[in-house]
Amino acid sequence: MLRFDDIELNNREPVYMQIAMYVKRQILLKKVADGEQLPSRREVAAQLSINPNTVQKAYKLMEDEGFVTTSGNQRSILHIDELIFSRIDDQLTRDMIKGFIKSAKGINLSFKRVVDLISELWGDE
Repeated sequence: MLRFDDIELNNREPVYMQIAMYVKRQILLKKVADGEQLPSRREVAAQLSINPNTVQKAYKLMEDEGFVTTSGNQRSILHIDELIFSRIDDQLTRDMIKGFIKSAKGINLSFKRVVDLISELWGDE
Protein backbone atom coordinates (compact mmCIF):
# COMPACT_ATOMS: atom_id res chain seq x y z
CA MET A 1 0.00 0.00 0.00
CA LEU A 2 1.19 3.47 -0.89
CA ARG A 3 2.52 5.47 2.04
CA PHE A 4 2.82 9.22 2.22
CA ASP A 5 5.62 9.40 4.78
CA ASP A 6 8.16 10.93 2.39
CA ILE A 7 5.93 13.59 0.82
CA GLU A 8 7.21 17.12 1.38
CA LEU A 9 4.35 19.61 1.40
CA ASN A 10 4.96 23.27 0.58
CA ASN A 11 3.02 26.51 0.86
CA ARG A 12 3.20 27.36 -2.85
CA GLU A 13 0.55 24.92 -4.13
CA PRO A 14 -2.72 23.63 -2.72
CA VAL A 15 -2.12 20.56 -0.56
CA TYR A 16 -4.69 18.44 -2.39
CA MET A 17 -2.84 19.03 -5.67
CA GLN A 18 0.48 18.13 -4.03
CA ILE A 19 -1.00 14.83 -2.85
CA ALA A 20 -2.27 14.00 -6.36
CA MET A 21 1.09 14.98 -7.86
CA TYR A 22 2.91 12.79 -5.33
CA VAL A 23 0.80 9.78 -6.39
CA LYS A 24 1.51 10.57 -10.05
CA ARG A 25 5.26 10.63 -9.34
CA GLN A 26 5.00 7.27 -7.59
CA ILE A 27 3.20 5.90 -10.66
CA LEU A 28 5.83 7.35 -13.01
CA LEU A 29 8.66 5.88 -10.91
CA LYS A 30 6.80 2.54 -10.86
CA LYS A 31 6.81 2.46 -7.07
CA VAL A 32 3.10 1.55 -7.17
CA ALA A 33 1.17 -0.81 -9.41
CA ASP A 34 -2.23 -1.15 -10.99
CA GLY A 35 -4.76 -2.46 -8.48
CA GLU A 36 -2.81 -1.29 -5.43
CA GLN A 37 -4.91 0.10 -2.61
CA LEU A 38 -4.52 3.61 -1.29
CA PRO A 39 -4.77 4.28 2.43
CA SER A 40 -8.09 5.62 3.66
CA ARG A 41 -8.63 9.34 3.57
CA ARG A 42 -8.54 9.45 7.36
CA GLU A 43 -5.23 7.56 7.45
CA VAL A 44 -3.64 10.00 5.01
CA ALA A 45 -5.04 12.99 6.91
CA ALA A 46 -3.61 11.65 10.18
CA GLN A 47 -0.27 10.80 8.58
CA LEU A 48 0.10 14.29 7.09
CA SER A 49 -1.62 16.18 9.94
CA ILE A 50 -4.09 17.78 7.55
CA ASN A 51 -7.86 18.07 7.29
CA PRO A 52 -9.61 14.92 5.94
CA ASN A 53 -11.56 17.16 3.55
CA THR A 54 -8.27 18.10 1.87
CA VAL A 55 -7.50 14.42 1.32
CA GLN A 56 -11.03 13.88 0.03
CA LYS A 57 -10.45 16.66 -2.49
CA ALA A 58 -7.18 15.01 -3.62
CA TYR A 59 -8.83 11.61 -4.02
CA LYS A 60 -11.70 13.20 -5.97
CA LEU A 61 -9.19 14.89 -8.29
CA MET A 62 -7.38 11.57 -8.86
CA GLU A 63 -10.71 9.84 -9.55
CA ASP A 64 -11.66 12.59 -12.01
CA GLU A 65 -8.31 12.12 -13.78
CA GLY A 66 -9.01 8.39 -14.01
CA PHE A 67 -6.10 6.84 -12.12
CA VAL A 68 -7.98 6.13 -8.89
CA THR A 69 -11.26 4.28 -8.54
CA THR A 70 -13.47 4.00 -5.48
CA SER A 71 -16.55 1.79 -5.25
CA GLY A 72 -18.96 2.72 -2.49
CA ASN A 73 -17.36 2.37 0.93
CA GLN A 74 -14.46 0.30 -0.41
CA ARG A 75 -10.88 1.50 -0.35
CA SER A 76 -9.63 3.53 -3.28
CA ILE A 77 -7.58 1.59 -5.80
CA LEU A 78 -5.01 2.72 -8.35
CA HIS A 79 -6.00 2.19 -11.97
CA ILE A 80 -2.92 2.37 -14.17
CA ASP A 81 -3.05 1.24 -17.77
CA GLU A 82 -0.70 2.19 -20.61
CA LEU A 83 -2.80 5.20 -21.62
CA ILE A 84 -2.94 6.60 -18.08
CA PHE A 85 0.78 5.95 -17.54
CA SER A 86 1.62 7.72 -20.83
CA ARG A 87 -0.62 10.67 -19.94
CA ILE A 88 1.01 11.05 -16.50
CA ASP A 89 4.49 10.68 -18.01
CA ASP A 90 3.75 13.37 -20.60
CA GLN A 91 2.19 15.73 -18.04
CA LEU A 92 5.00 15.47 -15.48
CA THR A 93 7.72 15.72 -18.13
CA ARG A 94 6.15 18.74 -19.79
CA ASP A 95 5.55 20.46 -16.44
CA MET A 96 9.19 19.94 -15.46
CA ILE A 97 10.50 21.24 -18.79
CA LYS A 98 8.14 24.24 -18.72
CA GLY A 99 9.38 25.11 -15.22
CA PHE A 100 12.99 24.80 -16.36
CA ILE A 101 12.39 26.99 -19.42
CA LYS A 102 10.66 29.63 -17.32
CA SER A 103 13.61 29.67 -14.89
CA ALA A 104 16.16 29.82 -17.72
CA LYS A 105 14.33 32.68 -19.39
CA GLY A 106 14.04 34.39 -16.01
CA ILE A 107 17.81 34.77 -15.91
CA ASN A 108 18.07 35.58 -19.64
CA LEU A 109 19.75 32.35 -20.72
CA SER A 110 19.69 31.88 -24.47
CA PHE A 111 18.41 28.68 -26.06
CA LYS A 112 21.91 27.99 -27.39
CA ARG A 113 23.49 28.45 -23.95
CA VAL A 114 20.92 26.10 -22.39
CA VAL A 115 21.54 23.42 -25.04
CA ASP A 116 25.30 23.81 -24.67
CA LEU A 117 25.07 23.46 -20.88
CA ILE A 118 22.78 20.44 -21.10
CA SER A 119 25.16 18.79 -23.57
CA GLU A 120 28.12 19.53 -21.31
CA LEU A 121 26.52 18.48 -18.03
CA TRP A 122 24.25 15.61 -19.14
CA GLY A 123 26.69 12.86 -18.19
CA ASP A 124 27.70 14.45 -14.87
CA GLU A 125 24.53 13.50 -12.98
